[in-house]
Amino acid sequence: MADHRNGNPQPPNAMATGAGNAYAINLATFSARLKALYSHWDQHKSYLWGSSDVFAIATPPASEDLRYLKSSALNIWLLGYEFPETIMVFTRKQIHFLCSQKKASLLEVVKRSALEAVGLDVVMHVKAKSDDGSALMDAIFSAIHAQLKADGADSAYVGHIARETPEGKLLETWTEKLNGAGFQLSDVTNGLSDLFAVKDIGEIINMKKAAFLSASVMNNVVVPKLENVIDEEKKVAHSSLMDEAEKAILEPSKAKVKLKAENVDICYPPIFQSGGEFDLRPSAASNDELLYYDSASVIICAVGARYNSYCSNIARTYLIDANPLQSKAYEVLLKAHEAAINALKPGIRVSAAYQAALSVVERDAPELVPNLTKSAGTGIGLEFRESGLNLNAKNDRVVKTNMVFNVSLGFQNLRSHTNNPKNQNFSLLLADTVIIGEKSPEVVTVKSSKAVKDVAYSFNEDGEEEVRPKAKADGNGAESLVSKTTLRSDNGEISKEELRRQHQAELARQKNEETARRLAGGGNGAGDHRGGAKTSSDLVAYKSVNDLPPPKDLMIQIDQKNEAVLLPIYGTMVPFHVATIRTVSSQQDTNRTCYIRIIFNVPGTNPQDTNFLKYQGATFLKEVSFRSKDPRHSSEVVQGIKTLRRHVVARESERAERATLVTQERLQLAGNRFKPIRLSDLWIRPVFGGRGRKLPGTLEVHVNGFRFSTTRADERVDIMFANIKHAFFQPAEKEMITLLHFHLHNHIMVGNKKTKDVQFYVEVMDVVQTLGGAKRSAYDPDEIEEEQRERDRKNKINMDFQSFVNRVNDLWGQSQFKDLDLEFDQPLRELGFHGVPHKASAFIVPTSSCLVELIETPFLVVTLIEIEIVNLERVGLGQKNFDMTIVFKDFKRDVLRIDSIPSTSLDGIKEWLDTTDIKYYESRLNLNWRQILKTITDDPQSFIDDGGWEFLNLEASDSDSENSEDSDQGYEPSDAEPESESEDEDSDSESLVESEDDEEEDSDEESEEEKGKTWEELEREASNADRENGDESDSEEERKRRKMKAFGKSRAPSSSSFTKRAKMR
Repeated sequence: MADHRNGNPQPPNAMATGAGNAYAINLATFSARLKALYSHWDQHKSYLWGSSDVFAIATPPASEDLRYLKSSALNIWLLGYEFPETIMVFTRKQIHFLCSQKKASLLEVVKRSALEAVGLDVVMHVKAKSDDGSALMDAIFSAIHAQLKADGADSAYVGHIARETPEGKLLETWTEKLNGAGFQLSDVTNGLSDLFAVKDIGEIINMKKAAFLSASVMNNVVVPKLENVIDEEKKVAHSSLMDEAEKAILEPSKAKVKLKAENVDICYPPIFQSGGEFDLRPSAASNDELLYYDSASVIICAVGARYNSYCSNIARTYLIDANPLQSKAYEVLLKAHEAAINALKPGIRVSAAYQAALSVVERDAPELVPNLTKSAGTGIGLEFRESGLNLNAKNDRVVKTNMVFNVSLGFQNLRSHTNNPKNQNFSLLLADTVIIGEKSPEVVTVKSSKAVKDVAYSFNEDGEEEVRPKAKADGNGAESLVSKTTLRSDNGEISKEELRRQHQAELARQKNEETARRLAGGGNGAGDHRGGAKTSSDLVAYKSVNDLPPPKDLMIQIDQKNEAVLLPIYGTMVPFHVATIRTVSSQQDTNRTCYIRIIFNVPGTNPQDTNFLKYQGATFLKEVSFRSKDPRHSSEVVQGIKTLRRHVVARESERAERATLVTQERLQLAGNRFKPIRLSDLWIRPVFGGRGRKLPGTLEVHVNGFRFSTTRADERVDIMFANIKHAFFQPAEKEMITLLHFHLHNHIMVGNKKTKDVQFYVEVMDVVQTLGGAKRSAYDPDEIEEEQRERDRKNKINMDFQSFVNRVNDLWGQSQFKDLDLEFDQPLRELGFHGVPHKASAFIVPTSSCLVELIETPFLVVTLIEIEIVNLERVGLGQKNFDMTIVFKDFKRDVLRIDSIPSTSLDGIKEWLDTTDIKYYESRLNLNWRQILKTITDDPQSFIDDGGWEFLNLEASDSDSENSEDSDQGYEPSDAEPESESEDEDSDSESLVESEDDEEEDSDEESEEEKGKTWEELEREASNADRENGDESDSEEERKRRKMKAFGKSRAPSSSSFTKRAKMR
C-alpha cells in the first residue's frame, strides 16, 4: 500500500486548499464515512467487531514494499491520506489521534466535523520526535478507563487488527502497553472488511477508472506487444514484458488513456507466464525465461492498475495453435467464468458464484474438476484481496449492491499428450473486475475481449493460415474455436479502408493533373533557393607602402589591426592579407627544429571565388615554409594566424549572410497609441552570441510587429507581422517548456545567426535532483505540497501564454491585418508520432496547416500546402519502422526524409494524410529522389505521359502484373503439354522464371534496341529488372542490402519467400 512508484498521486477525498500549497481533508466525505463507521459498529458489534467497546488502529511507518494493510486502508477511506506512524483510538464519545505535530495540524480540521456528524470529541496527542509516546499512551488508556467507569462497566473489549505485526518503535511500544493495560483484546478485521465492501459513488468512479486503465493496457500495450514478438519471432523475457506493461500503467498515455499519471499505480507487478511453468496465485511473479510461443503453447497475462489507491484486475489466456484439449478446456473455462459473474446478484450468497462455475465444469468436462481453482476470486477495493469476500464454496456472506469483485477462475496443472516439456503442462486463467449492480453485475474490464476468436491464434509451419473445420455450436450456443487470423477482416474496418483507398485514388488523379499543368507551364514551384556563389571582396591590407609597420627582426609578424601577416622573404617584410591564407601548420623534427608551412589560396582552390578573375596573368604564391629554432615562438605564430583568420572568416560570412537578407519595414512602436501586450521572463532560440551569461527578456507587441529585448542594449530582435508565415503556441503537457514559435517568410538575424525560425519559451519546472537515497511515502505532505507547487507553476505559465496568444489573435483579427491571415496554431498531440527528421529522434506533431517539431533543434516546420506527395518507404510485413519522404511542389528543393517511424504509427499517419487531402504512396525500399526529381525536371513530358506519380503505386503495379500473368495462363500453345496441379500451386517464383523464358524468345527483336544503349543504361535496366522480379535466387539479406539508387519502381519479393509464419494481424 505504501509503494507508489509514480511519485505522489493525489490521494482520494483530498482537495487543494485555497492557497494551493497543501492538501486538506474533504470534510463532507469524512463526515459521511465517520457516520457509516459508527453505524456499522453499532449494528454489527458482536458479530463482526468482536464485541469491542473501543478499537484502536495503528498505522506502521511508510515502506517501499508493495503491501496492503487494513490500517492504511482505513486512513485513506476515512481521511484521504495514509498517515504513517499514527495511532487512532475510537471510543463511543471520543476519537484519539497520537501522531507528530505536522500530522496533527492536518487533522485539526476534523474536530468540528466529528462533533457535528456523530457528537464526538477529537483529542490530539502530539508526540515529539525524541519521545517514545509512552506518556501519551497512558493518557489514552486513562481516558478509556474513565469512559468505562462513567458507563458503569468493569472491563472492556478493545478491538485491534490482530494480523498486522507492529513495525517501528512507536507501534511496538503501543502493542506492549496495550497488552499490559488489562483490556480484553478482540479482532476487528471482519468489521473493517465488511465496512469497506460496499462502495459509495466516489469509490465506484475510482474503480471504474482503474479498471479502464487495466483493460486499456491489456488491449493497447500487452496484446500488440505479444503479436509483434510472435510475428517477428523475437526472443523476449517474461520480465521484460512485465517492465513494459508496468511502465504503461504508470504512464497512462502509453495505453491511450487520459488519466493523470500522479493518480495511478500498479496493484502488483504485471504477470507473464508461458513455457510450461504456471502459477495462478496472485502472488506469482514473471520470471526471466523467454516467452514461449511455439505450436500448442499457452501464454497467461495478468495486469492490475490502481487509481487513487483503488484496485482493479484483469487476466487473459492466449492460445497458440491450440490442441483439442486446450481448446475444450478454454471453452469450458469461459462458460464457467461467465456463470460465476452472472451468479453475483444482490441478496445471493457469495458461495453461489463458485457453485455456478463448478456446475458448468461438472456438466461439460467432469475430468477437469480436480484442476479447477478452489476459489473464483475475492472482493477488491482499497485492498487487492478483501478478506471476508472470498468467492469459494464455503462463504455464506450475502452479496450487496455496489460490492466489487475480482472474479478470477482457472484450470491449473493440465497435461497435454506430448513429449515437449515446454507445452506438456499448461494452465488457463481468466479474471475480470465486476461491480454488483441493482439488477445485474457490470464487468468494467469488458473492453478487453476474452472471446475465443480474440485469444486463439492459429498458424502452420508453411506460413499459411490454418483453416479449422467449423464445429457445431452446442446447446448453449457456444462458438467454435476460430483463430484470430481467420477473422482479421471486420466490416467496419474494410469499409473505412475502402473509403480511404477511393479518396486516395481521386487525390492521385487531381495531383497528376495539377503537376502536369505546372510542369507544362514551365514552372517548378518556388524556384531554386540555393544562393548564388559567394565572392570575396577586394583584399587590401595596406593602401600604400608607407602604412607598413616598421620592420623589427626578420621574423614572421602578425598585424592584428590591419589583418595582415608579414613574412620575411629575401630580407624584406612582405605583407599578405590573412584571408589569402588557406592553411597554416607547424612540424618539429628530431633536432627540435620547427618548420612553419603556409599554404595560400590560388586559382582553382576555391571555384566559387571569382576574385582571381580580376588578376588574370598574375603570378600567385602557392606555398612558403620557414624554419625556426624556437618551438614556442613558432607555435605562437601558427596559433595567432589561425585565430586572426577564424575571426576574419566569421566576420565576412556574417556580412555575406546579411547581404542576402530581404529588407524589412521598420518596427512602429506602440508609444502612446496603446499599451503594448507584454510577456516577460522569456528565453529565445536561437540564442544571442557572446560569451556572457544568457539573460531572459520580454516579448512586446507593437503596431506592426513583435520586439524581444533583454537588459543588454545589443540583444534585440524585431519580428514583423508581414514576415510571419506561421505562428505556433505549444503549452507544456509532457514537455518541460511552454513556447511561442514563429516561422518566417524571409530570414532575419538573431545575434550573428541567420534564421527563419525564432522561438520564445519558459521552462515550466525546475530540474532538481534530490541528494541521498532516502525515499518518501506517496502521501507525505511535504512531497504533496512540492508537487502541487510544480503543477500550479505549470498551469500559471500555460495560462499566461494562453492569455497573450488570445490577445494577439484578437489584434490580428482587426481589419488592417486581414490580408496577413495570421493566427496562432496549436499542435495536435493526439496525432503525433516519433521519428528522426534530422539526427535525433523527436516527437513530430501535425497542426491544422503544418507538420512541426518545436522542442529539439534544428526545428522542423513543413507547410502542408507546399507538399506535392508523401511516399511511405520500407513499409512491409515484419518491419518495425518505416520512413516518410515528403516531396515538395518545388522540384528543385531537396525532399525531406523522416526516418525510423514506428510501424504502429502507420495507420494513424495514413488517416491524417488522407483527411488533409495529401496523396501518399507506399514502397518497400528507399528511393533515390535526387535522380527521380532530376529525371522529371529534365523531361517533364515523359513523366506526364507515363502517368505522373502512378509509378509509385504498388497496388496498381501488382494488379497489372497479376493481369498479365492471368492472360499468359489463358493462352496455351497447341503443342504444349498440360501442367500438373502441383505446378499450378507453385509459388510466384515459378511464374517469374516463365516470364524470363518468354523474354528469351523475343531476344532477337530486343537485341536491335540494346545495340544503341550505353553500358550504364544496360546496367541500370538489369538492376531494375532484378528488383522488380524479386531476385528469388538471392537471400533475403542480400536483397535488403540492394537499395534502389535510380529512378523507377521499387518492388519487394512476395511475402511467402521470407515469411516463416503467418502474421497475427
